[in-house]
Amino acid sequence: MSDSIQRSAAVLYQMEEETPGLKESAQALVSDTMLWPALNGTGATREEKEELIRTAPMLAGKEQLTAFVLLLLEQGTLDSLPAILRELRQLELAAQGGAVCVVTCARQPDEATLEDLRRAVCRLRGLERVVLQIKIDPAILGGFRLEVQGVVYDRSVRGRLERLAQGLKGDFDADSEELEGLVEGLKSKIQGFEVEDGSDMGSLVQNLKTRIQDFQSVGEVQEIGRILSVGDGIAQIQGLDRAVYGELVEFETGVQGMVMDLSRNSVGCVLLGQEAGLREGSIVTRTGRPADVPVGEAMLGRVVDALGQPLDGMGPIRTTETRPIEHEASGVISREPVNAPLQTGILAIDAMIPIGRGQRELLIGDRQTGKTAIAVDTILNQKGEDVICIYVAIGQKASSVARVRDTLQKHGAMDYSIIVSATASDPAPLQYIAPYAGAAMGEYFMSQGKDVLIVYDDLSKHAVAYRALSLLLERSPGREAYPGDVFYLHSRLLERSSRLSDELGGGSITALPIIETQAGDVSAYIPTNVISITDGQIYLQSELFFQGQRPAVDVGISVSRVGGDAQTKAMKQVAGNLRLDLASYQELAGFTQFGSDLDEATQKQLTHGARMTELLKQPRYKPFEVGEQIAVLFAGNEGFLDDLEIADVLPFRAELIEYLDNGFGSLLDKVRAKKIDDDTKAELLRVIGDFKQQFMAKHHADTTGSEEN
Repeated sequence: MSDSIQRSAAVLYQMEEETPGLKESAQALVSDTMLWPALNGTGATREEKEELIRTAPMLAGKEQLTAFVLLLLEQGTLDSLPAILRELRQLELAAQGGAVCVVTCARQPDEATLEDLRRAVCRLRGLERVVLQIKIDPAILGGFRLEVQGVVYDRSVRGRLERLAQGLKGDFDADSEELEGLVEGLKSKIQGFEVEDGSDMGSLVQNLKTRIQDFQSVGEVQEIGRILSVGDGIAQIQGLDRAVYGELVEFETGVQGMVMDLSRNSVGCVLLGQEAGLREGSIVTRTGRPADVPVGEAMLGRVVDALGQPLDGMGPIRTTETRPIEHEASGVISREPVNAPLQTGILAIDAMIPIGRGQRELLIGDRQTGKTAIAVDTILNQKGEDVICIYVAIGQKASSVARVRDTLQKHGAMDYSIIVSATASDPAPLQYIAPYAGAAMGEYFMSQGKDVLIVYDDLSKHAVAYRALSLLLERSPGREAYPGDVFYLHSRLLERSSRLSDELGGGSITALPIIETQAGDVSAYIPTNVISITDGQIYLQSELFFQGQRPAVDVGISVSRVGGDAQTKAMKQVAGNLRLDLASYQELAGFTQFGSDLDEATQKQLTHGARMTELLKQPRYKPFEVGEQIAVLFAGNEGFLDDLEIADVLPFRAELIEYLDNGFGSLLDKVRAKKIDDDTKAELLRVIGDFKQQFMAKHHADTTGSEEN
């Protein structure tokens, strides 16, 4: 690498410290598939290229960077900008301490020799650690040649012979190539250019030239290795002896990777991007930090990938905070019991399978049974409830994720939501880290004392992605070819969901993991694992779905281990016997479906059960507020539905809710706030009775009119 590139990178590094964001803008310029080729091609004149640089959108408002690029253009070295950016990344890594020593040998040295060289260089340069980069050059005949921190120590046979011939003794410093073209000024046209804010571009360029000319090289700090093999999203790396599990590494193409396998002679790394441009021998650099994602309020309303990078075309995300994707779950002492409800807006769930804030409630069922619909409805119902919602799409079609986003946008739910997308077309490593990235984003808000809802859609595909990675890393397969630690995979994820104590802010994370079954087989490996981890399960049956029961919740086997603790007093009061009534109805219906002579009590029970079952049907994207739910369940329990036709139950419910919302808001406030006492019960009976009379009169009038016509 030329000295001019090193000096330019060093100055750009200092500029980045003074004005953050320049590196990203420069990278955006290099990555632009239309602008960058035009600047480096022969189809445009110098003046046209200058105009392209001045008007480039990624350089807008960044006068120093614009001057920097114009300087490179004038000197004919604009094509070196990618190399400057690579050197800049090395400088950023070097800021962590240590140094790289390039060792040139005639043949590959053994480990003992390398260790001796490390200790010697540390003593010689006063370093705490040294990373050796080995180069084999038979032309040096023997011995070795060291290059560290810009200084060369030549102990090769060839070097000694040359010094003997020239009468030289001792070590010599490597000659530094003078920075010739880069320190020349821009021509009068560029120097006279005035930017919109009135600053003189010429002065900026002159200042930049001075900084480059006067810059003094500093020692570099980096620990590097080289790729042994790469393919299928996996890279085996040699030389990163101090790498730790879960650490981020950076490849020379700018792609990042995460360490997932540690062995004696190599490090297994999964690529968090495309492997194009990577080959055997490519350089890999340690970052010294665990894999992390950006977090903060700026993430709300955005669609991001598993690395937190925007996918929605709405520009960069302005946030400065990050959190590691892997984080230890809160301990027992720091947790509070789950006793605050998180309303889904779905009548069947809130009444019989309540979900509390901090709970882990599994949604399980076959494909196309409404699992995602329940999750989306739950997100929609959090509007105005001060709950942050995170939807993590794992292995879904991109069109499905877009449909969820459009639904949330249409109903105003994106204002408090984040979508983390790792679609089926994304590499398996991104699908693997996606739920952990979502959990990290949620933990940020939980630490601020806020309530968070996370939907993992779905963990079946997450397990498949992990299985693919594990097999490529040559880990031993077990049941269904999954590695033995797949249980730990999901347990450490879901255990991060909790409700914190008041001393820690009282925030919570509620998890709704989704598992897809095959032909209703809940005894498969992944379903049984996740069932044992969660605090309850909502089973969705294909048969109920095809029968028109939406949501297709099997209330007989669905369960919430939190139970009534996650319900308001009034909801617990009206829903207490609902599950038993429905179970009795289903049993009676099975015994009497072929009978015709039924006693009055049995017929009454069947009539009541059929209408309560119909009452629980609910369309998509129509969540009910808790007061509305209590009112309609109260009406059902008190027998207001028993003399209605089945077809009239849902219209009765819809019109009753509208009737109460428009004229009896205070009554709904009462049932939301406290238990239904005798006075409130009497008022409910009176109001619902009056409404039923109106409903029946309207219904009878409509029927009579249609018959007369």
